[in-house]
Amino acid sequence: MVELLYNFRWQDILDILVVAFLIYQVLVIIRGTRAFQILLGLFLIFIIYEISLYFGFYTLNWILNGFLSSFILIIIVLFQNEIRRALAKFGKTSFSIHASEEHHYLEEAVKACLTMSLKKIGALLVFVRENKLPNIIEGGVPLNAEVTDALLLSIFNPESPLHDGAVVIMDGRLAAAGCFLPLSTDPMIDKHYGTRHRAAIGLTEDSDAVVVVVSEETGSIALAIGGELTNDHDADSLNRVLNELFFPPRKTNEGFAFNLFAGLFRRQ
Repeated sequence: MVELLYNFRWQDILDILVVAFLIYQVLVIIRGTRAFQILLGLFLIFIIYEISLYFGFYTLNWILNGFLSSFILIIIVLFQNEIRRALAKFGKTSFSIHASEEHHYLEEAVKACLTMSLKKIGALLVFVRENKLPNIIEGGVPLNAEVTDALLLSIFNPESPLHDGAVVIMDGRLAAAGCFLPLSTDPMIDKHYGTRHRAAIGLTEDSDAVVVVVSEETGSIALAIGGELTNDHDADSLNRVLNELFFPPRKTNEGFAFNLFAGLFRRQ
C-alpha cells in the first residue's frame, strides 16, 4: 500500500478525474432513456459471467465469454443514437454554433403555434428537459427530424393521422409524433379544459417537461409547467418563456450568486 502511494503520480490523479468526468457525462446523456436500462442489463450479464467463473459453470461461462468478447461492437450497435447525440453535443461549441442557430427550433415551434392559433388547429408540443420520457417517445411515431414550421403544421393538420397526438421535441430535434400523454386526474382542474389541456397538465405533474397547448375551440395558446397551466400566450410571451427555460442568459462571475439563488427561487 505504501509502495502504491509512493509511486502515485499527478498524472494518475488527472487520468482518474478525466475518466470519472467522461463516465458522468455518459450517465447524464442516457439517464431516463431506454439506453440506461440496456446498460443495467449489460452490467447484470457481466455479474453473471463473474459468478459463472467463480463457481465453475463452464457452459454458461463459455456462452457469456463469447458474448462479452464482442462487447465494444455490442455497445456501438445498441447505443448508436446516444453516441451520435453525444458527439453532436460535444461539437456544439460557441465556435461552431451561433446563438441564433441554437434558438432556431424554438422560433419555428412558436411560429407554428401562432399559425395554428389563428386557424384554430389543436396541437400539443412537448419540450423535453432532464427527464427524457422514453415511454412517451416509444409510444409514438419516431421521426428524428428538424423542427420546422411546415412540418409541425403538416403533422397537426386535421387530415393527418398524427394530429390527435403530441409531438415530442428533444435536444432541438423533433423526436416523435402521435404520442399520447397521461391525463391528469386532479379533480380541481377547471371543467372547461379539454383532453389536450388535461394531458399537458398530467405530463408536467410527473416530469419536468414543458408542454405548449393550442386550443382547437378558441385558438388560445397555453403553457404547462410543473402541473400548472398559464393561458392566453402570444408569440412574444411564448418565445420569451421558452428561451428563458432552455437558453437562460450566461451568468457572469459578478452576478453568479444572485443568479443561482434567483434560479432556485423560480423553481419553487
